[in-house]
Amino acid sequence: MSTATKFKTLKDIPKEEYIAPGNTMCAGCGGILAVRIFHKALGPNVAWVNAAGCMTISVSYPLSPLKSNWLYTAFASAPAGAQGIRDALDVLMAKGKLQKSEDLKVVVVTGDGAAYDIGFQSTAGAIQRDLDFYYLCYDNEAYGNTGFQMSSSTPYASSSKTTPVTAAYPYGNTGRKKDLFEAWRAMKAPYVATLSNSHGVDFLRKVEKGEGIRGPKLYIDFAACPTGWGFDPKYSIEVEKLAVQTGVWPLKESVDGVVRHTYVPRALTPVREYLRTQERYGHLFKPVEKPEAIATIQRSVNDYWAKVAAEESTQATPAPA
Repeated sequence: MSTATKFKTLKDIPKEEYIAPGNTMCAGCGGILAVRIFHKALGPNVAWVNAAGCMTISVSYPLSPLKSNWLYTAFASAPAGAQGIRDALDVLMAKGKLQKSEDLKVVVVTGDGAAYDIGFQSTAGAIQRDLDFYYLCYDNEAYGNTGFQMSSSTPYASSSKTTPVTAAYPYGNTGRKKDLFEAWRAMKAPYVATLSNSHGVDFLRKVEKGEGIRGPKLYIDFAACPTGWGFDPKYSIEVEKLAVQTGVWPLKESVDGVVRHTYVPRALTPVREYLRTQERYGHLFKPVEKPEAIATIQRSVNDYWAKVAAEESTQATPAPA
């Protein structure tokens, strides 16, 4: 597969807009920005299949901000809807009723609630059938559309409506974030990638790479949520960038099971700098700091990157003859 790319700098971001301004999403929403960038990379011929979630409110019949196609499905069945569209397009082209130039790229778009939890069963089925589709998850680490309840993407020590800070649970959520990247990789998906809106060129290159790969393709976007996380919407990109710089959100891809990190921070910014930007972690600093929880998060990040460094060192060292 060629490594050539048309996205070399931010100046190469397509000027075309496929989402009208003034939509109904919250100010500073990382999810709608991810859809906007994804659409720019794929071009106009897209069929979106949306599972119930935050993004659903952006398209309310008869109004839509999109210049493309949109199918709304129940929470658990977006990949099944994608299968129907993909099959219909293929049948029409096989019968000569649709030109190949009129073909559409089928993209499932969901929040983490559907991607990690409620829709995981139908997603696994689509992967097993080797469905040729894109899956874009805007991961805001909770069920944002219904009040910011915990999902299996909610990180340790984050507060949510269902994991509030109490005397019994002073750190909020005691669980750990599910690794959706590795779950798809374990199911032999040909392409899996993480994204951040703060790193636009990396984002576009990964979508571009996916266009040359047939089969199921997962993109997990770290979607800042000012409403649920608790920060001023104007800082969305800064918060996303901090997640990358602290190593909390690694940028990586897997091609046929082989993982490569597409951005490695030269030096990790302390995680406390990221945590203190958001009210959902406010209890770790007020009324008194909770260094044990902060240290636990920092240790988890350090362990991850130490493992990455060790694996890269092993790969770089030739095996003895």
